[in-house]
Amino acid sequence: MRQVVLDTETTGLSWEKGNRVVEIGCVELVERRPTGRTFQKYLNPECQFEPGAQEVTGLTLEFLSDKPKFAEVVDEFLAFIEGAELVIHNAAFDLGFLDSELSRIGTHLGRVRDRCGVEDSLELARQRFPGQRNSLDALCRRLGVDNSHRHLHGALLDAQLLAEAYLALTSGQGEIGFAAAADASRAVIAEFVASGGPRPRITANAEELAAHDARLAVLRKKAGGRAVWDALLEEDAPAEALPV
Repeated sequence: MRQVVLDTETTGLSWEKGNRVVEIGCVELVERRPTGRTFQKYLNPECQFEPGAQEVTGLTLEFLSDKPKFAEVVDEFLAFIEGAELVIHNAAFDLGFLDSELSRIGTHLGRVRDRCGVEDSLELARQRFPGQRNSLDALCRRLGVDNSHRHLHGALLDAQLLAEAYLALTSGQGEIGFAAAADASRAVIAEFVASGGPRPRITANAEELAAHDARLAVLRKKAGGRAVWDALLEEDAPAEALPV
């Protein structure tokens, strides 16, 4: 699975009022692990900042004056995100701006969602921490992600922080080593059976079975329908006992 964690910085809060993108930052994840590939561009917005917007990013029109326009980097940007699942904090905001930029070039480019799936990490955070603040800074503090160097908003920096926060927020089999544990379990069982001993069995009570089933349901959802433990069950259970 290929994901791209994405963030933008803009000249204001509303693309409908003519505000533009001034920075795009992306971090690539494959199988929920950073690959080291990133995409970052400062952009000449060809318009003024709204009051207060410059203070958030520290960017100035003077600094951005010699930077490329969005149309000059659009092909490179679209190639980077093509086919990925985008992870965006408050996706409607960033997608609104990016779709507006695409429409300025021409309707033939379509919308971002025509090319990518989208996972809104803000919605995920609200589900996990209802009634609490779920800004990126709040998530970093809550999930143990070091954001002490985030004095200003920057698209690439924020995408990197969001990638860490997102992986912590959705931590599952990849992060806690289930794949390696499954391989090790198969090896131990195979060796034990080959030695002539009975296949090991552990009996769980009803409460433990219910907790196990609930955890598997979460892992299946994160894994796209099938968890690593399902493979072990398939090896060790009759067909009628397999999960659906």
